[in-house]
Amino acid sequence: MSKILISGASGNLGGLVIKHLLESQGVAAHDIIAASRDTSKLAAFAAKGIELRTVNFADPATLASAFQGVDRLLLISSDAIGARIEQHKAAIDAAKQASVGRIFYTSMLGADTSKILFAPEHAATEANIKASGLAYTIFRNGWYMENLFMAVPPAVANGQWYTSAGDGKTAYIARDDIARAIAAGLADPVADNVTYSLNSDASYTNGEIAALVSEVIAKPIEVINLTDEQLLNGLVAVGIAADVAPLLVSFDTGTRAGDLDIASNDAATLAKTPLTSLKAFITANAAALAG
Repeated sequence: MSKILISGASGNLGGLVIKHLLESQGVAAHDIIAASRDTSKLAAFAAKGIELRTVNFADPATLASAFQGVDRLLLISSDAIGARIEQHKAAIDAAKQASVGRIFYTSMLGADTSKILFAPEHAATEANIKASGLAYTIFRNGWYMENLFMAVPPAVANGQWYTSAGDGKTAYIARDDIARAIAAGLADPVADNVTYSLNSDASYTNGEIAALVSEVIAKPIEVINLTDEQLLNGLVAVGIAADVAPLLVSFDTGTRAGDLDIASNDAATLAKTPLTSLKAFITANAAALAG
């Protein structure tokens, strides 16, 4: 089988993709390459017979050699917000230089229209991939259910959830379900260039999520609807850095605009298994969400 390289293999998503390549797709360990800027974090994969390679997007001179012999490259988006366009472009150029057969990229829902502040970085990367001439598969990932670990515990502790999302809905999807879908797309790619939207087919307002959490943990949560400006001022007042707060507010702005509620059954179709429901996720993670 063709060699599949997973960048960011030490991260949560990369590790789960490798898990599903092995377990759900039956890909042999010797056909997988786990890549990270710190391969010391990948010892568990090496123990399974998976090849390790150093891939550091901040050191573009090393990338072409790291991608040699790779037919399918999963480019998991860098965590360097603000530097992603340059870093991803270097990886795309290196993939072309190394004659990679197909590039796979983890983008975000509605990358070209979303009001979330880092969306333009994904849109630019998608454009650069398309301009490269490489065969491509783009996974526009939805909002992880795991993101609720940031928003819900403070709301549970205070009994109040401050939001400017209004009646906007989010089609949350479990990270494991996204990884399963990506692994399926990697193991058996279509011939054409394709873009998938990976999210759930059920969407919820923050008020509906608060009600689900309250039902599971038996503690009421009041949703306090604010304007974007009020939310921004409140975040800064509680100590959120002034350069981070606008990004957090943009999550709610995008939610209100419907950017995280894009109808698609791509994830379930690729994974060929039912997706985790939001209530099941909340129930399974009740203790962590309760703080």
